[in-house]
Amino acid sequence: MIDSTKPIDGATPLDDVSGLKLSKNKLYTLKEIYEKEAENIANATLKYLSAPPSKREASFSYGWMMDLHKEMFGDVWEWAGQLRKIELSIGIKAYLVPMELKKLCDDIAYWEKNKTYDVFEAAARIHHRAVQIHPFQNGNGRWSRMLANIYLRQHGKMPVRWQEDLLASENPKRNEYIEALRKADKSDYSDLILMHQKTY
Repeated sequence: MIDSTKPIDGATPLDDVSGLKLSKNKLYTLKEIYEKEAENIANATLKYLSAPPSKREASFSYGWMMDLHKEMFGDVWEWAGQLRKIELSIGIKAYLVPMELKKLCDDIAYWEKNKTYDVFEAAARIHHRAVQIHPFQNGNGRWSRMLANIYLRQHGKMPVRWQEDLLASENPKRNEYIEALRKADKSDYSDLILMHQKTY
């Protein structure tokens, strides 16, 4: 059950709470759900970011990307790690998601093999494409930022300390972040690359 309160501004609206794995006998606020998600994400953060993960632990394959989302949200949502079948206010059409996610995995493998981009640009491009695809019902932004951080960590760089309330309207970094993603939509990754070179 859920007590409807204003969701985080800029995040995918939490209109459908079917699949919530928390107790059905308690009324949860959206804030409480976000807190439970944060606890779940903390476990994935510890696993992947406390030390550089190996290529076996974080292969950036199609299956691993889906598993990562489940690791981040599986304690809270039954649909964690499952591709969405619904249309969202942002993201590509649902029927295109499997193909585009597989294409992203193939592109990452190509970039790695051919040293196409430096580490920071590759991380920024992974982040942007993952947000653009929006493969899951919810949690896409946090999953995308985790992907980029895992890539950075795997390549000997420190992860970005993205703020938990990054998309909250009162966060002064919100507009900067959204504008960087919009510029990347137009193939200008400069601002997003800078964000991956510093902490927040």
